[in-house]
Amino acid sequence: MPTNTPTAGPGWKGFIFSGMDHQGEFRRAAVALGVSSDEISRFSQHLRLSIGLSVGGGSPVGQFGGLPRLPVGMTWPSAGDVPLPLLLSVDCGALPRVDGFALPADGTLLFFVNQELDCADSSGRYARVVYVPDGTETAVAEAPSSMRVREQLDVSAELGAELPLWLQEGDEDEDWHEFWEDLDWEDMSPFQQQLARYMERDLPHLDELRALAHDLWPSGAGVAIGGYADDEVINSIAEQTLAGREKAGEISAIPTAKWYSHVEKEKHRLTSEWISLVSEARVYEEYCTSFVIRHDDLAAARVDKALAVTNFEAP
Repeated sequence: MPTNTPTAGPGWKGFIFSGMDHQGEFRRAAVALGVSSDEISRFSQHLRLSIGLSVGGGSPVGQFGGLPRLPVGMTWPSAGDVPLPLLLSVDCGALPRVDGFALPADGTLLFFVNQELDCADSSGRYARVVYVPDGTETAVAEAPSSMRVREQLDVSAELGAELPLWLQEGDEDEDWHEFWEDLDWEDMSPFQQQLARYMERDLPHLDELRALAHDLWPSGAGVAIGGYADDEVINSIAEQTLAGREKAGEISAIPTAKWYSHVEKEKHRLTSEWISLVSEARVYEEYCTSFVIRHDDLAAARVDKALAVTNFEAP
């Protein structure tokens, strides 16, 4: 990619693709559309595959709710005297493999969260991720009497294609896209202008490539493992990171008028460092939780480093 392409940090880490040669499948289909090899490579750097989880369908890879199998002797995860309900558990060995997404090869990942309390408290204490390696002696945990257990539902997996927000196709319900399309050039920040030039110059077949990716991997599951971290979560991390650097004297104070542009660039950089571990689709009048983690922490199975953010979608 040209040096003036709007990337930063250690690369995009678009996790294409698994040992099933998803990369080759995409490239062959794109070449058949008449797209050049260089443009396919550029687009592929932004493309990530997520693992969508749906009730029923194929072979079970995990479950929503229910009771977890915890290591013998381990107490139910809690925040003080508040037990945390099990949101989801997955068998890592049964999930599709996606290169660049360093889920453990085996064992079980369990996600606990009290969504109501986590939504009201940004400390993260009301959410927990637990990894149980294969070979660990486990037992079905007994639920605390004060906690309501979610209904257990078996889930299956399918792959879905994801792109960063600025490359997604918008519709009438996506205000961000309307804003981007209607923005006059002189009203764009320098960074937005850089992105616009890149899309126009280096991705002339963006619409075709985007449609192809979603045709190959059309998962619309309500819960997904992997993919791009929620934009609001990354925005919050970017603002905290910049504020921390300012306070530490690592960077000069950012003028208020330029704050948004700096946050945009920082978000762009952070998309290469952070990944969605689990995310729930947003539904009106329901809580939804996103767990995000740095690539390096996931590769080292430091799942306790995951951050959780819960929102309530009001109509």
